[in-house]
Amino acid sequence: MNATTALFYVFAIVMLAASFRVITAKSTVHAALFLILAFFNASGIWMLLKAEFLAITLVLVYVGAVMVLFLFVVMMLDVHTDKVREGFWKHLPLAGLVGALIALEMAAILMGGFTVSTPKELPPDVLAMGNSKALGVAIYTDYLYPLQVAAVLLLVAIIAAIALTLRERKDSRSQNPAEQVKAKKADRLRLVKMDAVRPAPAAEQQEGNA
Repeated sequence: MNATTALFYVFAIVMLAASFRVITAKSTVHAALFLILAFFNASGIWMLLKAEFLAITLVLVYVGAVMVLFLFVVMMLDVHTDKVREGFWKHLPLAGLVGALIALEMAAILMGGFTVSTPKELPPDVLAMGNSKALGVAIYTDYLYPLQVAAVLLLVAIIAAIALTLRERKDSRSQNPAEQVKAKKADRLRLVKMDAVRPAPAAEQQEGNA
């Protein structure tokens, strides 16, 4: 076993353990942190496959942007994990069965692609570009429309996250600037006219008359 194989098994084991902790952690913040750990190990596997552009993109986009957004949303929404996780263990056997079925279906489709074949030789101009530049040229020429669709989906996700964080909370205290501008002096100050002499109580008046 060489160093590359050993690193692959280390990254894979840590990634599987972190993925399992994502769905079993009691705290939502801890689950998000375990997901970040899984992303880092997946990036390490991409580096072993000599796909450095995908590895750096995974770290910059998912860990540096998407997961930070997840953490902000989780902290702002104040999610009650106890209510969310009610019935988790009761539905675990059914969820495991569905997960195993999906894994078998994916294995049946992907097993045909796990065959050792001769690598395809790239054209000299692509080799001269480098991995990152060649991938960028392919994305912005042949795969431009799928890229635009993915951008629209990410924009919708950002708008949905902002809409969720802007919901009104009962325990929050805020002021409405429009109502403050409309306020008048009569609404803030009330003048009350009172007599200069305080009238005597009824008991004192009866004693004085007696």
